[in-house]
Amino acid sequence: MTQKDLIHLGRSVIELESRAVERLAARIGNSFQRACELILSCRGRVVVVGMGKSGHVAGKIASTLASTGTPAFFVHPGEASHGDLGMITPADLLIAVSNSGETPEILMILPIIKRMGVKLLALTGNPESTLAQQSDACIDVSVDKEACPMNLAPTASTTATLAMGDALAVAVLESRGFTSQDFARSHPGGVLGRRLLLFVSDIMRTGDMVPMVKQDDLLRVALVEMSSKGLGMTGVQDGQGKFVGIFTDGDLRRTLNQKVDVNGCAIREVMTADPVTVGPDILAAELVQLMRTNSINGLFVVDGSGRVVGALNMHDLLRAGVM
Repeated sequence: MTQKDLIHLGRSVIELESRAVERLAARIGNSFQRACELILSCRGRVVVVGMGKSGHVAGKIASTLASTGTPAFFVHPGEASHGDLGMITPADLLIAVSNSGETPEILMILPIIKRMGVKLLALTGNPESTLAQQSDACIDVSVDKEACPMNLAPTASTTATLAMGDALAVAVLESRGFTSQDFARSHPGGVLGRRLLLFVSDIMRTGDMVPMVKQDDLLRVALVEMSSKGLGMTGVQDGQGKFVGIFTDGDLRRTLNQKVDVNGCAIREVMTADPVTVGPDILAAELVQLMRTNSINGLFVVDGSGRVVGALNMHDLLRAGVM
């Protein structure tokens, strides 16, 4: 097989699966609405089942629902008939994924599910199947053919089912008024979670790690403080401990260009007075934007009385994963 043949086959698969997904749009109607209503009215959790490749798809659908405001989990239908049915309660909703609609492991548990009063939503490629007939709502996810040249391996059908699962999840999250803050709370380890949940107080340096000198200290004292704390800056406070200025690596370069005597100059003479500061209770993501807008690499965090409670720079934000 030539290189061109491989490229042609790859493109053919993508095009075939794209058409399969595109055809689903015409099926978004009453059955889809009923499916959404079942999920939204569920007082318990959404339990998603499927065997084989459909099982992998079912797991992904459950994961997407769970991360977008609908408590959901996957149960293996083979294990369900050997004890895992105990995970399901009458208040739950069962979503069954089966291309044929005749998967034995799923059909075996349906009578028990029905006796419990659990509602059933089917995602199947066969709207006339046993699974479809026993469901409270059924969404047709059938495809004309699989991408597999033998029309056997689940390819286009699994892609279509995944897409329909995403459509359900997004429609439901919109109906719930699910926000980016809600998403962040279920993804605290992700970048979005860190951006929306981390405050400046969570990542700032405090105590002895904060570089600080008094306004009457000599410049050479400030340089020692900057070097020992490694933030590329030092804060300056007055006799009452209030923050009055900042001296940075950039200020040092400008000062040296002016041939200032570091042994005889007081830091108040060369510091930047009234620099940009923030409070400890703003989001770290807001701080990133503030620093970019003002083209600064570090700043001090002050409380309501104007006293420094912390400091941080871009490296701290990078380590925290908010930029």
